[in-house]
Amino acid sequence: MIASRNIGVVAAAATLLAAAPLSAIFQSWTWLIESVIAVAVVAGVAALTRLARAPLWGQVLGMLAGLVLALTWLFPSGEELVAVLPTPGTFAHFANLLASSAQDMRSYGVEVPDTDPLLFIAVLGVGAVAVLVDVLAVGLRRPALAGLPMLAIYSVPVAVYVNSVPATPFVVGAAGYLWLLVTDNVDRVRRFGRRFTGDGRDIDVWEASPLASAGRRLAVVGVALAVALPLAVPGMTGGLLDSLSRGPGNGTGNGNGSGGNSGRIDLFASLAGQLNQSQVSELVKVTTSEPNPFYLRYAVADELRPAGFQARNPSGRPTNRDLPNPAERAGPGVQQTTYKATVEVTKNLSMALMPVYAEPVRTEDLNGNWLYDPNQQVVFSNRENSRGRKYSFDYVRSTYSPAALRAARPLPTDHPVRRQLTATPGPVPEVEDLVKGLIQNKRTDYDRVLAIYQHFSADNGFSYRLSTASGSSGQDIVNFLTNKVGYCQQYAAAMAWLVRSAGIPARVAFGFTNGSNRDGDTFTLTNLNLHAWTEVFFDGIGWVPFDATPAYGVPGSTRSAWAPDTDAPEPAAPGTGVTDSPAGTDTSAGPAGPDNADRDLDDGLSLSGTRPAEQPPVWPWWTAGLLALLALLAIPALRRLALRRRRGAKAASAAVVSSTVDDGAEPGTRVVVVGADANAARADAHAAWAELLDTMVDFRIPVDLTETPRATADRLVRDTLGDDTAATGSARLLGRAEERARYARDPLTGERLLPALRVVRGALAAQADRRTRLLAAVLPPSVLLRWRTAMADTSGRMVALTGRARYRLLRWNPRRLLADRAAR
Repeated sequence: MIASRNIGVVAAAATLLAAAPLSAIFQSWTWLIESVIAVAVVAGVAALTRLARAPLWGQVLGMLAGLVLALTWLFPSGEELVAVLPTPGTFAHFANLLASSAQDMRSYGVEVPDTDPLLFIAVLGVGAVAVLVDVLAVGLRRPALAGLPMLAIYSVPVAVYVNSVPATPFVVGAAGYLWLLVTDNVDRVRRFGRRFTGDGRDIDVWEASPLASAGRRLAVVGVALAVALPLAVPGMTGGLLDSLSRGPGNGTGNGNGSGGNSGRIDLFASLAGQLNQSQVSELVKVTTSEPNPFYLRYAVADELRPAGFQARNPSGRPTNRDLPNPAERAGPGVQQTTYKATVEVTKNLSMALMPVYAEPVRTEDLNGNWLYDPNQQVVFSNRENSRGRKYSFDYVRSTYSPAALRAARPLPTDHPVRRQLTATPGPVPEVEDLVKGLIQNKRTDYDRVLAIYQHFSADNGFSYRLSTASGSSGQDIVNFLTNKVGYCQQYAAAMAWLVRSAGIPARVAFGFTNGSNRDGDTFTLTNLNLHAWTEVFFDGIGWVPFDATPAYGVPGSTRSAWAPDTDAPEPAAPGTGVTDSPAGTDTSAGPAGPDNADRDLDDGLSLSGTRPAEQPPVWPWWTAGLLALLALLAIPALRRLALRRRRGAKAASAAVVSSTVDDGAEPGTRVVVVGADANAARADAHAAWAELLDTMVDFRIPVDLTETPRATADRLVRDTLGDDTAATGSARLLGRAEERARYARDPLTGERLLPALRVVRGALAAQADRRTRLLAAVLPPSVLLRWRTAMADTSGRMVALTGRARYRLLRWNPRRLLADRAAR
């Protein structure tokens, strides 16, 4: 019974450890405190039922009853008896909490606040898992199966918020599971009896058995691989461990899906959750020299799937270098002005994206870890986040006249931008019919976009509301166009979808409106100022913003000459063309001149006024990978070639040169006397002999290191070289040189060892088959054998070193010290 109680306590603790990933969902730790209470009640009831020797089904009923009592006390309805005894009103309250939890899931983006419905469903789930784990680990003695319900807890944050579940909760949960397995196995071993090693040696009580030690090491290695493998293997990111990584993540276009960028701000789901929060949090303070700036942006979603718009991973250049200058492409009707802004991100906003105004040209106080994607016009990082940062940048504000936009020619059907950014999940009859009716008789892309933009007006029944109504069409886009009620993300995504259906590139941008809290040239932006709008691509101009969300529902909303407020009481005067927009917009400019009309229409993606650039081709990466593979395969051959050259330089017979003058010689004549250097001659002979042995290994000729050099040379002549006189003489010369170098007082000098090596190598290559020659050149067996031997020696030294260190550490093991003290 003591062992069962012990395993029951470990099962409860392992369940709480497995629930650690829920910390990525909630803002605070209230869920953990309430889960601890519920799991403690379940574990206590389980221990009492086992103490009373109740059958397994009785234990299950008792644990479920304890969970109900805990939930009743934590989430009272006011109709309970003695505060913990549930009544029918209590269960009706639980049903309401379950129904409300579904609404909260749709309304809030992670991290979610501590609402009763969400806390109730979290505690209920953790408590139910505690019951299952106890039944499997204690009742059925199958602790390995308990990992399945524990894994179910971990799957919840992974499914809800795939881009921000860190590795630490996974490690904590895995440690709890391993703890449960170890506890169960220790109990089984204790029931079996004394422990022995494989060689029959008894193990002291303080010493872990070899099997247990091996199991712990394998467990640690397994958990480490489970954490590290998704980070190292391409294609496995984006889920468990892809947190704070590469920029925007997934999102839904119509408000009912989830997704996010790197960090803690989602695109669509978090935007909905932030706008639904009653608590106002300051996120950004921005100071700009522009009198009436447009929206501060941080991300875009340009991939349209059946679930809605999703964001692609950005790529770009470091922001501390020169950025593209959009002023180079200012044409007729396009006015560009350079301003300076300073942004201070508070500690309430943490993401791998930096809020900036569109088209920055220079940044300050940002290091090389922050990159700028000129296509998406976003600043992002793969290593850092924006929390608490302050930085400045220069940017170009572009304004457009309606005439300039009308002059932009439609993109050809094979244009890369049109192919990529007009794709839709498939024909939706309701959308297609609506778009055809709106763009009928419209001659230019701008007029088509303007007709779609003006459709989202109060005259057509559209209104702004933070909560949306469901529909019966089965498609969110159709439901919104039918109900005509929603907020910024519905308007932005719906307009982008309709514009794409008209064959014009469009995407959804995310950022902040100017808000209503302004102090001079400084704007304080909160979570309620988060916003989404549509951006449309025009050839020769770039991305132009259109905000279809009703202006009255968005504090700090900005309208422009090319996209006026359709719900304004009076239309903007033709001469001004701007409602709450930067001054100086030229609305009277004529059509674009030949400079715009003659622009190449197939140059690729054009943003920020830089030269259009298509998506980078894939073949350079394949080429680089192939070259890297070839270089890796060439390492053994290069190593063999370098070794051969070094030995060849020594193989030439060395001599010490000295000069003297002979008395009998003619005057002015120098006589040179050459004397051999014995040490150099021995080194030359050893180098030549080592090269001969490696050559024999390369051509698969057995080498016996116990033979004398003469015996090896004779065997080589007898078994391989045969009647080749030159080769046999060279082999015997090399053997004789090595023999003299080893055993004689005076080594062999004056012989040409390098030519002898070449003759023997040529003879061996001539007698070998093609496969042997290829392997000797590409993957020399002698080099591979030397590497294997070196690795084995290194491994042996490491094992010996580890064993000595472990022995020294075990001398101070508390268990050993206590055992020795007890023995004395």
